[in-house]
Amino acid sequence: MRRGPLQAGEKVQFTDRKSNKITDQLMPGGSTQTSHGLILHDDVIGSPEGSVVTSVTAKREAQINTEHPERDAGKPWKGTRAIGGWQFTVMRPRLADYVLSMPRGAQIMYPKDIAQVIQLGDIRTGMRVLESGAGSGAMSLNLLDAVGPDGQVTTIELRPEFARVAEANATLYYGARPQWWTLLVGDFDSRAAGLPEHWFDRIVLDMLDPWNRLDAAWRVLAPGGVLTAYVTTTTQISRLAEALRESGHWTEPQIMETLERNWKAQGLAIRPDHQMIGHTGFLVVARAMAPGVDALRKQDRATKDTTSDIDALSPQERERMWEDLELRDISDRKLRKVLRDLDTQVRAVQADGATTPGDAV
Repeated sequence: MRRGPLQAGEKVQFTDRKSNKITDQLMPGGSTQTSHGLILHDDVIGSPEGSVVTSVTAKREAQINTEHPERDAGKPWKGTRAIGGWQFTVMRPRLADYVLSMPRGAQIMYPKDIAQVIQLGDIRTGMRVLESGAGSGAMSLNLLDAVGPDGQVTTIELRPEFARVAEANATLYYGARPQWWTLLVGDFDSRAAGLPEHWFDRIVLDMLDPWNRLDAAWRVLAPGGVLTAYVTTTTQISRLAEALRESGHWTEPQIMETLERNWKAQGLAIRPDHQMIGHTGFLVVARAMAPGVDALRKQDRATKDTTSDIDALSPQERERMWEDLELRDISDRKLRKVLRDLDTQVRAVQADGATTPGDAV
């Protein structure tokens, strides 16, 4: 946690009156290019958070295509972008701001999903967490913050270049590489095989086929530990949920999706924002059973078939099982009552006869 005046080497966030945000690293003699001139870093270094800095005029030639100036002849705004005089508020970025603005080697998890992982996965100070799939480090940074220096985060990343991106982003955020973070490069099964049994308190999986990693995950997770998997498609949900149930090592999985919608409030004009963060992924959460203990399972109704594919059945089998395979949301008795009520209402309309569709204005 950094306090006091802004220092060289720190990441800061510049926000203008239109809520446009730019995140950059302060460097002595450096500058940040904006659509309204340059922000000089020397004007920011040493200032407290919450200060306001004004951009200065940049060289107009820098905005023009020097090789083909004729292409910008009809674009007068190109030159005006160099004009300064635009004000920006300067703050240290929140972790959510930093995650959204940091350089990416892979697609990141959004803050709304990360927050759910931390809360529903019950990741707290001092815990030992195993993560698979570092990506660009978005989830890793939040795990490191959640467990703190008294905890331990171990991340397994398949691709070396993604591991480098994640490590660099973490180093920039903390100002030094976090000492409570172990970053391993390689495939999950081989790397997890070298980890102690039932040592981790929590596991977070962000990978294409988490159902193939369940045995390795259960071996290193302590009894009662929480497994949280992030997947993006319904077919992944199905395969993972069924694999969790079939293994017997995991409690009944919980499956969640979170949507995010911002609002605008200006006087009495209060309305949802035109844009929202819709589907980004699903979270599947389950807990590890003790060795030698099978998880309890809800008994499905014998008459309810949830696994047969009607297209794979013969015409005779389809005829026999059609009623069982249908998703019947209403009983026959209720359906007869609905039809009686509708018939009564239709007869009342026909008996009235005072107004016909052709009479409507």
